[in-house]
Amino acid sequence: MNIDAKKKVLFVIGMDQNPEIVTKEMSRLQGHNILILQSYGPDILPFGELMRDIIIAVYQDNVEEIIITVPKNYRNYSSETFKKIYENKELQGRIQTLEYLFKNCLSEYPKDNIKEWLEGSEESSNSMKNSAGVIRNHPLMPSNVKITELIIENEKQSKIAIQ
Repeated sequence: MNIDAKKKVLFVIGMDQNPEIVTKEMSRLQGHNILILQSYGPDILPFGELMRDIIIAVYQDNVEEIIITVPKNYRNYSSETFKKIYENKELQGRIQTLEYLFKNCLSEYPKDNIKEWLEGSEESSNSMKNSAGVIRNHPLMPSNVKITELIIENEKQSKIAIQ
């Protein structure tokens, strides 16, 4: 990957990814030119909090490139995490209300039901490409900002594949 050492770069990475391993491949970059935003998933909504943070970073810190990374075998969360939510008796009524909203207010909700929204249903590479598209096509994103998609093949070996 060819990145100008003087260029400001924003990495959007998963919470379970080690920022040092991700940025190690970009060793030509100077530390003060690297910004990192961590998220619990690669999904970026056009008017969500993460997209707002990306836009602010671009303008405030003069970011010239955004690199979205996910591990190759990315799975958002363990099934135990969701089991805790679905089996929580206090949440049953709320889950039913949310199911109603997902089924009847489709334009406001990005998925068909609460399970799809919470657990995610796309492969990491598809989700990452969708998120990159959201960033590229956002009306407030300057056209000169380069968007790069990376899948980390194996964090221990730090091999990166450009998508």
